[in-house]
Amino acid sequence: MVAVVDETYPADAPPPAHLGRQGDLPARCDLHGGHAAHHINGLTYCGSVNAIVTPTSIAPPVANFAHAVLTEAPSRWLHTAGVVPTRPDGSVPDDLAEQADVVWSNIAAILGEARMEPADIVSVTTYAVAGEALGPVMAARDRFLGGSLAASTLVTVPALARPEWRVEIAVVAAR
Repeated sequence: MVAVVDETYPADAPPPAHLGRQGDLPARCDLHGGHAAHHINGLTYCGSVNAIVTPTSIAPPVANFAHAVLTEAPSRWLHTAGVVPTRPDGSVPDDLAEQADVVWSNIAAILGEARMEPADIVSVTTYAVAGEALGPVMAARDRFLGGSLAASTLVTVPALARPEWRVEIAVVAAR
C-alpha cells in the first residue's frame, strides 16, 4: 500500500501523525501553485509528472523530504554535477549558510537555463564536510524548494575537492 502526501512540516518538528496514511489525500496541491490534484491509482499528481510516494509500511521521513518521488512519462530530465558554492565572480563565502545559499542560487540558474523550476526537482544529494552544522544546509534546501518535497540524501565527507568548499549539492529534476 502506498500513500502520497502533498504537504510539508517544519524540519525541527516531528512528522504529523497522519503522514503516510492512505486517507486525507489533498483535493488541491497548495505546494505546487494550487493546481487541482489528480488521484490516480493511489498516487497524487500535482500539475506535473512527479508524485510523492510514502509507503505506509515504513516510518515517515525524519525531516522535510520525501522517501521517494515517482516520475511517470517525463518529457525532460535534468541531472546536475555537484554544484559548488562558487559565486559568478569566482569568490566563495566563508560562512556555511552563505555557501548553501550560493549553491542553491547556482542550481536556480541551471534550472532556469533548462526551463525548469524548483518543484521539478525529484532528488537532492548533499555532500557536507564532516563536523559542519547541518541545520543551515537543510534550511537552505527547504527555503529553495518552497514546500516541494524531493527525495533527499545528506552525506558527510572528510573533505570536498577544494578546501574552501564546505557543501556541494547535486540534483535531478524531471518535467
